[in-house]
Amino acid sequence: MQRHGYGGTPALRYRYRVAGGVLLAVHLLVLGWLALRPLTAPWVSAAHLEPLATIRADLALGPWEATRSIAAGVLPFAPLGVLLPWAGGRVSASAVGSLARTVFTAAMLSLMLQVVRSGVMGQVLDVDALLLNVTGVMVAHLAVVPAVRARLRRRAEARPARAPRREEADRGLTPTIPRVGIAP
Repeated sequence: MQRHGYGGTPALRYRYRVAGGVLLAVHLLVLGWLALRPLTAPWVSAAHLEPLATIRADLALGPWEATRSIAAGVLPFAPLGVLLPWAGGRVSASAVGSLARTVFTAAMLSLMLQVVRSGVMGQVLDVDALLLNVTGVMVAHLAVVPAVRARLRRRAEARPARAPRREEADRGLTPTIPRVGIAP
């Protein structure tokens, strides 16, 4: 039998995945609420479709304002770098595959949010916000997920193998009846 979970009982593995899914749903609801609130502004600029233009403009404002603005783009989506793999529940997934799945999913969520956000009063589409969101997810994933998965794998390997249950025990060869021939 292959074991694909966190170790422990199946009920415990299920609880981990459910907790990850619930936290993921709550985080996405909060992100949606924060991003889709209408802003009161006397004017709204056009959509920012040139990559890195907004980031260059933020860097021109000075170090503190640039840090605040860039962090405001990186930090809201960063927890998805941990929550998406947690809700998936794979411990033995490849690092590159997990990163690719997580970054692609976060990019699609961010793109969807940016497109929907452009229809809200006072909000505009910004390609740099999409880039910053995906960067936050990638950094959080690389900083946390491989180390946690390695620790969980080591913990599962260090645990002694359990004895097979009674119904899993080897019962010998399948009985055959020698007088019965093969059907025509």
